[in-house]
Amino acid sequence: MPIRARRTRLIRRSLLTTALAALLATLVAPATAQGTPGAPPESKPVYSYESAIRESVWVDTKIDGDGDGKSDRVAVDIVRPREPAQQGRKIPVIMDASPYYSCCGRGNESQKKTYDAGGNPVQFPLYYDNYFVPRGYGFVAVDLAGTNRSDGCVDVGGRSDVQSAKAVVDWLNGRARAYTTRTGGKSAEAGWTNGATGMIGKSYDGTIANGVAATGVRGLKTIVPIGAISSWYDYYFAKGAPLYDSGPEWLSDYVESPEARARCAAVQKRLVDEAPRSGDWTRLWSERDHVPDADKVKASVFAVHGMQDLNVRMKHFGQWWDALADAGVERKVWLSQTGHVDPFDFRRGDWVRTLHRWFDHELLGYDNGIDREPMADIERAPDRWTTDRVWPPRATDTVKLRPGKGTSPGVGTLGTRPGTGSETFTDDPELSETDWAAQIDASTPSKAGFISKPLGRDLRLSGSSEVTVTATPTTRTAHLSAVLVDLGPDTIRDYASAGEGITTLTERTCWGASTGGDSSCFKETRAKTADVDHTVFSRGWADLGNWADDHKGRPLTPGKKHTITLDLAASDHVVPKGHRLALIVAGTDKNLIDPPADTPTLAIDLARTSAKVPLVGGADAFRTSGSPASVTPRESRLDGVAPPRPFRPVPGGSTS
Repeated sequence: MPIRARRTRLIRRSLLTTALAALLATLVAPATAQGTPGAPPESKPVYSYESAIRESVWVDTKIDGDGDGKSDRVAVDIVRPREPAQQGRKIPVIMDASPYYSCCGRGNESQKKTYDAGGNPVQFPLYYDNYFVPRGYGFVAVDLAGTNRSDGCVDVGGRSDVQSAKAVVDWLNGRARAYTTRTGGKSAEAGWTNGATGMIGKSYDGTIANGVAATGVRGLKTIVPIGAISSWYDYYFAKGAPLYDSGPEWLSDYVESPEARARCAAVQKRLVDEAPRSGDWTRLWSERDHVPDADKVKASVFAVHGMQDLNVRMKHFGQWWDALADAGVERKVWLSQTGHVDPFDFRRGDWVRTLHRWFDHELLGYDNGIDREPMADIERAPDRWTTDRVWPPRATDTVKLRPGKGTSPGVGTLGTRPGTGSETFTDDPELSETDWAAQIDASTPSKAGFISKPLGRDLRLSGSSEVTVTATPTTRTAHLSAVLVDLGPDTIRDYASAGEGITTLTERTCWGASTGGDSSCFKETRAKTADVDHTVFSRGWADLGNWADDHKGRPLTPGKKHTITLDLAASDHVVPKGHRLALIVAGTDKNLIDPPADTPTLAIDLARTSAKVPLVGGADAFRTSGSPASVTPRESRLDGVAPPRPFRPVPGGSTS
């Protein structure tokens, strides 16, 4: 789209959003906006949570996923304040659509839905209901198809998953049918809501929010995806390299209800047949790739991601964010130093206040100024945050860094001038990125490392990187890894620990109202830190067999050069003055990708290998930081976090 046309589109969208917000604000009860005169408007907890209406409906998805000849219905549990309906006023909805409400639980304490003897909802997991229902919002918890009390089958991000949730948005906006029971014919209407819906959720739940937004469904005003997937292929593969030893069929079996598991063999078979372990792209992956549909998104997006998330890796955030930016979508982001952790568990007070203001603005139409505040919050050190007006910062440019020969084999330089010659390594599937980084200054057979001299000033990398490698293998199969490393002492969140950067405490704090069956009080956490001498802050992988086609692998020709580009995860990291920046190229990254069938030795052509990195300040920032220099090998072993732990492919579930 031409720049002028895109700018016109954004201006028109902004004017329309402002007009709609003003209209919505006139429809909200004045009681919910009470506050100090002159202060920004804010919804207040003026409604009774204990006497709130709690009900269940079953929404018709118009899909027969389990092949029983009947349209599948998905269970929707609702809690909403009683008073607005009595006063004839309609309210907005916060919605979390999840497969985990009965199998695995939600949040740091793995809460599940509970029901009374009559099947009426009692406990809604997490704090969204406790906090927001008294403030005039309805909360809707959707069981995805094939889970808990819903019909249908789990298809792991496919049409059934997304339609499960989209159909509920349609129902809330009067475009779909629902019933008071799973099999009965009595209709249920959503006349209590104005249809304005905000979807939220971590991991799988946030992925569904991405998918529903990518349909362009009307009525979905905002989404808050936390550690969410943007393309399911990239959850299981990286350019052909398998990231886990199983595919989506394992996850489907893990979350499905027992009755769904018994009737969904055909769906399970498709998840196996159309997701080959070769890593080749199929129609199944196209159906589960939301990035190409970012231009359909009408909702605003408040994304949250852990920059050390080794479950739903940062590539998912980076490619989704860039696509949304190209589409002109209103965006906001928090990037933490944690792994796969909810912001409620690493920055609780600030998070709840920010989320409250976000929903007030997006769903109630309050002009509280949050849209004029900095776009990005970035965690620089444990519990120390900075902001950016836009992200990545406008001064960010892509700079090509090149590896060069050093004085010792496998210990080279990193600068802006093309290198010559080659470096050789042999894949060792027993070693990980932390092992390579710990011996960066030593000649070791398993990796090739390239290192800048100590930096003369701070160097900030902000955005997504890529590394192009030209390699000559000795075998017909080979996998590649590339990582960026900050070499120098620091205190970071211990993302490789079981808590992925947090420690859960015994004391609790309360966030909203409670009932006997649904408490608003949750265990507090604190940052779990590690003192390190190096930090791996961006990583990427590929099957070298995909050198000619990102979507299809082929056997390599031993002795022949092959060139491939590895997509490194988005990040925002400052390499401090005095530290060194390193690029490592190696084979299997233990516990992060699976090894190839062979054990290759690879020769890297330095003249045809490079890294494109997003530097704030561009090439000048690197030139003034220091120039390439030879490195003297060190005898001592550097200390870092523990090696990556084995992960099961469960986005949002247990990863131990």
